[in-house]
Amino acid sequence: MTDMSWLKTTPIAHRGYHDMNKAVWENTLSAFKRAVDKGFAIECDLQYAADSVPVVFHDDDTQRLCGLAGDVRARTAGELSLLTIGGTRDKVPTLRQTLQLVAGRVPLVIELKGRKGDDEGFAAAVAEVLEEYAGPVALMSFDAWLLADLKALDVPYPLGLTADGARPEDFERHEKAMALGLDFTSYFYGHLPNPFVDGVKARDLPVITWTVRDEAALTHSYAEADQITFEGFDPSERLEHSK
Repeated sequence: MTDMSWLKTTPIAHRGYHDMNKAVWENTLSAFKRAVDKGFAIECDLQYAADSVPVVFHDDDTQRLCGLAGDVRARTAGELSLLTIGGTRDKVPTLRQTLQLVAGRVPLVIELKGRKGDDEGFAAAVAEVLEEYAGPVALMSFDAWLLADLKALDVPYPLGLTADGARPEDFERHEKAMALGLDFTSYFYGHLPNPFVDGVKARDLPVITWTVRDEAALTHSYAEADQITFEGFDPSERLEHSK
């Protein structure tokens, strides 16, 4: 099995180490550089641009982050690269630009944001960009069909299910996804503990949580999971203070 021990060792900065979109915005090269400088792992989101290029962006629409309405998938990567994020100097980066910046210095946990019926080639495009990258990478998604596509490509990275939910039907759906042969889960901390995650831990697979924003969530996450995905504070300071 691919080594996944690094998933447990370093707090993961949610969409990079931003400052809650005050001066350093989420999923930007500035947020990623800030995470690298602090030694945090980085979680980032991928969308699929109109020219089949994976770009780092969370929302389906560009309004919240760029102040301009429109479907992110209706624009090419070049067109997206002209849009400023939050009025800063940062633009929408591609996955390739992100990899060039991080350069293996910290781990990357990359979430693919799927859109059923509009994802043909998405997994393959991500795999192609990652092909010559030497740093630690994990891939994850809420979307089982994208995880199945990645699994079919036999990508050499840990694959994880991003998930939430506290109902039996949620757990049943998640178990079907894990049956693909996934390697970890990233679960909403507020829905822990639960039988599904207990089963993941029983198989000795890593469990990380999202999104931790305060000390109570941090404490709860470390009681129930292996590592946190955080934003809005420096968890190393909180952990040091609690010793």
